[in-house]
Amino acid sequence: MRLHPVAPLLVPRLSREDATVAGYDIPAGTRVLVSVWSIGWDPALWDAPEEFMPERFLGSKLDVKGQDYELLPFGSGRRMCPGYSLGLKVIQVSLANLLHGFAWSLPDGVTKEELSMEEIFGLSTPRKFPLEAVVEPKLPAHLYAAEV
Repeated sequence: MRLHPVAPLLVPRLSREDATVAGYDIPAGTRVLVSVWSIGWDPALWDAPEEFMPERFLGSKLDVKGQDYELLPFGSGRRMCPGYSLGLKVIQVSLANLLHGFAWSLPDGVTKEELSMEEIFGLSTPRKFPLEAVVEPKLPAHLYAAEV
């Protein structure tokens, strides 16, 4: 959610009052776009921002609920995504089921070093090159068919 946000820009907002940000004067009523992508990759906020290190969040007070402005995958305030709690639960359960029930591997001849995480920048950030994976049920086929 930090390195590859689904929506790199939050919903546009209007500034309520005059403000100065990084030396720029922002008058009241100005349309403001917040770049979540830039925040997630900012070396002033993150140690080694380009590296995937999930352990950096262990013991951390950071949360995705929009109260910590270093991590805003669902936005913040009144315009925060109303479905964030349901979305998180659905993603967690879906991912847990996929990891628990299936063995995952790369296609023959492909190494993890060859995978590209490049994105196409726009209103959303899809992968530039699709991820291809080989998926096999962990249960014997006759048991898996019976459970479905």
